[in-house]
Amino acid sequence: MKIMGNNSRYIKDSPLAISLVTALGRILPLKAGHSFADLVAGKITQNRDSAMVRAIRANQWVAQGETLDKEALDQMVYETIRQSARSIFDTYHFIRNHEKTGMLINLDETTRQLYSRAEFGDRGLVVAGLHLSNFDLVLQWACEEGFRPLVLTIPDPQGGRRSEFERRKRSGMNIIPGSIGGIRQALEHLKKGGVVLTGMDRPINEPKVKPLFFGRQAALPVHHSFLATRAKVPVVIMFASRRSDGKYQLMTTEPIKMDTNPDREKETLINAEKLLRMAEEYILKVPTQWSISLPVWPETLSLVP
Repeated sequence: MKIMGNNSRYIKDSPLAISLVTALGRILPLKAGHSFADLVAGKITQNRDSAMVRAIRANQWVAQGETLDKEALDQMVYETIRQSARSIFDTYHFIRNHEKTGMLINLDETTRQLYSRAEFGDRGLVVAGLHLSNFDLVLQWACEEGFRPLVLTIPDPQGGRRSEFERRKRSGMNIIPGSIGGIRQALEHLKKGGVVLTGMDRPINEPKVKPLFFGRQAALPVHHSFLATRAKVPVVIMFASRRSDGKYQLMTTEPIKMDTNPDREKETLINAEKLLRMAEEYILKVPTQWSISLPVWPETLSLVP
């Protein structure tokens, strides 16, 4: 099981691993693929010293109020990794069959309205993506259906992430890196009435500000809040969840109006925390589907049982 061994982001960062997972996704039937994913999840969970397992343990421990004991946390970490492994398999199993992918996905009414929106409307909109369940597969399917947001992603993706970047572009995503230039481009896109989609809960290195999330200052981005407040547009939070029947439910909140403050930096932080408080509720409904495998609160890595 070295493919998912000590390297915390081996699959995401390695072109070879991406190629292998892609091949397995094509070859294995769905039931066998899920069984394989469960086996891999068990192997990963056993390596408590890996960076990925430590990060997931810390993230779940904080999200659950810092009260879980070792045994309960072990089970939660396994289930989180199992859910993630199944989602990865589903992505590469269904990614080349748009019709079958569509049969896996259910949309709520707010999401349907968003997808039917023209690329440029009367007012721009920021979509803050929450990393629950298989958001990657669902978003790619949506873009193939005609959804046309400008997608801000991590700057300068390398290795397997570069492969993912190129795959997403082929699905019809209009992707730009979240660099200073990319932020400027996104701001102009919003002012023209476009939709900008970006993640809200993937940790970043050396953040300038740390918004409160589950009661602790978190190493999370605030650029979604920055874009919305500067362009004077609302935000919606979009996320997927895996249902008990194995299908994915894609949900979008109603537009959320940003609060104003004369201090621009404070305004950005206030609204980022406002959105994160809502995100907390969605995560706690399906906590083991929260698939962040980087430490959101790095200082807690040494505190977890």
